[in-house]
Amino acid sequence: MNTRQCGDGVQTSILQTSLYNFDQAARRLALDDAVRQKVLGPKERIELNINPILSDEKVINVKVFLVRHNDVLGPAKGGIRMTPDVTLDDVTGLAMEMTWKTSVIGVPFGGGKSGIRFDPTSVSANTKEVIIRSFTRGARRHIGPEIYVPAPDMGTNEMDMAHIRDCIAYSQGTSITNGCFVTGKPLILGGIAGRREATGKGVVYTILALCEKNGWDLAQMRVAVQGFGNVGSVAAVEAAKHGARVVGVADITGGIVNPDGLDVDALLAHVKATGGVRGFPGGTDVDGRAILEMDCDILIPAASGSQITGENVDRVQARVIAEGANAPTTPEADEVFNRRGTLVIPDILCNAGGVFVSYLEYTQETQREQMTLAEVEQRLAERMSLRFQEIHAMSEQGGMTMRDAAMNMAVSRVVEGIFARGLLP
Repeated sequence: MNTRQCGDGVQTSILQTSLYNFDQAARRLALDDAVRQKVLGPKERIELNINPILSDEKVINVKVFLVRHNDVLGPAKGGIRMTPDVTLDDVTGLAMEMTWKTSVIGVPFGGGKSGIRFDPTSVSANTKEVIIRSFTRGARRHIGPEIYVPAPDMGTNEMDMAHIRDCIAYSQGTSITNGCFVTGKPLILGGIAGRREATGKGVVYTILALCEKNGWDLAQMRVAVQGFGNVGSVAAVEAAKHGARVVGVADITGGIVNPDGLDVDALLAHVKATGGVRGFPGGTDVDGRAILEMDCDILIPAASGSQITGENVDRVQARVIAEGANAPTTPEADEVFNRRGTLVIPDILCNAGGVFVSYLEYTQETQREQMTLAEVEQRLAERMSLRFQEIHAMSEQGGMTMRDAAMNMAVSRVVEGIFARGLLP
């Protein structure tokens, strides 16, 4: 199990956080050890080497990791992460998170994930396509509608999913794939309206549900967002649409703050023109890490894992943490939040909007259906609100945090699936 060094010491890995949260749930649910081991998994961990030939005739070696954590409730589901430092442990932890996420949101999927150890920002679009197609050929026997259904994640996008779909169809000699082999595709190739925005919108739907439960008005809230990619930017836009003041935003270039509220639409235009939030004329530049610690009501960590730790948690001032990223809060930080009453909407609920709309895309393509954006958004809003209400009620009735309630629900559903299927192979 790996940890990574950061500026303040050793950083907890996503896998460590995922294992800790599962162990706590298994203890609360008093799982038999044999069942516990079966749920813990992973079912399959694969390491591949691909050797694409680039346009300059250079042959490179790229490590690929693919993990199917659990498929009791359905085929493994989870994105493809393409970064220069992704590890097999990262992919394992993320696949485990997907098992809990799909279980909580109530779609017939299990948890999976894949990783390509390569920096996509260092190459042209054509070179990236060569690598994606090489990945698809190498991992082909592990990908399928009833095996593992990938989607975009950090470093990948809808065009990459289009290339995967085309590569598989071409190898089969068909115009399209037989079933949904990948989600997050462009609309023209069987994608679904609203998929890119689904995770960020789902984050705000859970925030709205929490506000309703507590009698708060989101229009009176100050929101800070760490990460301004697909999730963070959409969450910021949606929060602003509901009247919230977005007072701080950070991305890889730095942070920008304005206590009176940032013009989010203008900030989006600035990011599109310059590549980052830094230098936006409607705010003041700050260190990106300061966004986590600024004075606000709601903090949306939507960048990467292990951002709120035992080292910086005492400086986090928000009263609500809405986890747009996977495992952004370490167990040490969680304990501090629990003691001081900071409300955390856990990642496996808060950012599950993306996988729910991926499920809609999966069913749409399988049935040759076509859903409108209005239908997708209505179903997303209803599902996020319903699951929030159920988990919030569980947390209040059981005197536990929302994370504990969500994990209890997720693990219980997987265990129920194990016994429903039977223990014999």
